[in-house]
Amino acid sequence: MNPAREGRTRLSELAALFLRLGLTAFGGPAAHVAMMRDEVVRRRHWLTEQQFLDLLSAANLIPGPNSTELAIHVGWARRRWAGLLVAGASFIVPAMLMTGALGWAYVRFGRLPEAAWLLWGIKPVIVAVVAQAIWKLAPLAAPTWPLRALGAAAAAASALGVNELAILFAAGVLVAAARAGRTRSPGAVGQLIPILPVAAAGAAGVAAPVVSLSGLFGVFVKIGSVLFGSGYVLLAFLRADLVHRLHWLSEGQVIDAVAAGQITPGPVFTTATFIGYVLAGPSGALVATAGIFLPAFVFVAASGPLVPRLRASRLAAGFLDGVNVGSLALMAVVAVQLGRAAIIDLPTVVLALASGVLLLRFRVNSTWLVLGGAAAGLGVHLLR
Repeated sequence: MNPAREGRTRLSELAALFLRLGLTAFGGPAAHVAMMRDEVVRRRHWLTEQQFLDLLSAANLIPGPNSTELAIHVGWARRRWAGLLVAGASFIVPAMLMTGALGWAYVRFGRLPEAAWLLWGIKPVIVAVVAQAIWKLAPLAAPTWPLRALGAAAAAASALGVNELAILFAAGVLVAAARAGRTRSPGAVGQLIPILPVAAAGAAGVAAPVVSLSGLFGVFVKIGSVLFGSGYVLLAFLRADLVHRLHWLSEGQVIDAVAAGQITPGPVFTTATFIGYVLAGPSGALVATAGIFLPAFVFVAASGPLVPRLRASRLAAGFLDGVNVGSLALMAVVAVQLGRAAIIDLPTVVLALASGVLLLRFRVNSTWLVLGGAAAGLGVHLLR
């Protein structure tokens, strides 16, 4: 393994990388993480595998969009405050613009554009990208049989529907406790406390008949501050606030909004951009986007400086190692779910296998593979 490259990364490098990922990172957080690892660990050597895993674990332990927070963490690690802002904004803006365009089309024409052909070609490639990342990270995250057994248990718990945060904390505490038993350092538990998120509790307000920009901002700041989990968890929060409490949207509109966030590359949380546009036009799109992503920047700014210090402590490092195993197990479960949804016929089997070979044997850039999958989807769509 190559060591991380020392020195300052130019802000233009950070911007170029995360803008490109924001334009091509389809497939949800697990796929985004795999593509980021390919770029910042394997290609650019900005981080070691261990540093990358630690940042991923830190992102998993705070509320908000995990892959966006990982991008922000990478920016912080390379250029501190300027890097934090540039990397995060560069990853978010392409998805925001595309989802905002879908919001405009939805308001104008009353429906989402057809994009099934695009996802048909891209999803099998994403499965291969995620599987390759897991294959490379697993030996580092779980080098011993106890850690492998813990990873298998975490994967089984996730498949059975246990909450993701509960799995991560349980894995971290188990490994930390095992190491504390060997080193007998009872006072070290306090070193784990700083990484725990301080999530803002959203107060339930009175139903508002009229959409205001301040109200829209407040709703999405609250969601960004307390939400853990996938796009399906986001859907539950949106239904509770925008359909049942505020009556700003219908059930169908919320489902269409989540679909818009999923068919575009980049963070699924740009669903907020779509909703903001539908409710209040371009100003609403900007306000809603700022609201849902602002907590991620705050949480990373608070936790990012602590990650190296946690790794330096034996007990806290044990906690991180346990969370690393749990994070990888969650990625593996997502990869299986993606595979079942994406590999549905012989052409998609061929796309997935070919992508795996190109990644592992020829080290092809994952961005080119995603674009190739999109081209394959377009070709099949035109032939039908």
